[in-house]
Amino acid sequence: MKKMSLRTRVLTGAVAAAALGAGTFGAMSANASTPAAAPATTVKADTAHRNLQQTTHLTLDAATKAAKAALDAAKKENQRVAVSVVDRNGNTILTLRGDGSGPQAYESAEKKAYTAVSWNAPTSELAKRLAQAPNLKDIPGTLFLAGGAPVQVKGAPVAGIGVAGAPSGDLDEKFAQAGVAALAK
Repeated sequence: MKKMSLRTRVLTGAVAAAALGAGTFGAMSANASTPAAAPATTVKADTAHRNLQQTTHLTLDAATKAAKAALDAAKKENQRVAVSVVDRNGNTILTLRGDGSGPQAYESAEKKAYTAVSWNAPTSELAKRLAQAPNLKDIPGTLFLAGGAPVQVKGAPVAGIGVAGAPSGDLDEKFAQAGVAALAK
């Protein structure tokens, strides 16, 4: 094989770079053009409603009101806690870490709220179920300790409130219930 001169190697590299650049520019130009209009789809109104489901969710303002009420209830009893509010799907809306709450409280509050909304029951009640089904505690993201309360509308769960950090789960749950009660006002 014959060795290429420096000039030949430079020219070959420049031609390759130009070809690569032209290909990239062409691809970008093709993508930058106006997309073709999607075919129109007509759905009858009565059919569309059968394919949709409406759900009820707390607003951020309502979640904040509930969390603050729970923090205030804890503060009145000189307890340092964290409060979490999750939506119906278990997604965190907000978590407030009260002054002086322990490092474990933040995550525990979220897990208690998630557990309460998932089963639509206070976590103190769910903790009692562990005697019959100890493998419940293995479900990811859950915490079967008192301190979580579901928020219900017509018996269906729409959110969960979790409190953690007080010296007992009973106190945590009492504060979570104060958050639920604030939503009724």
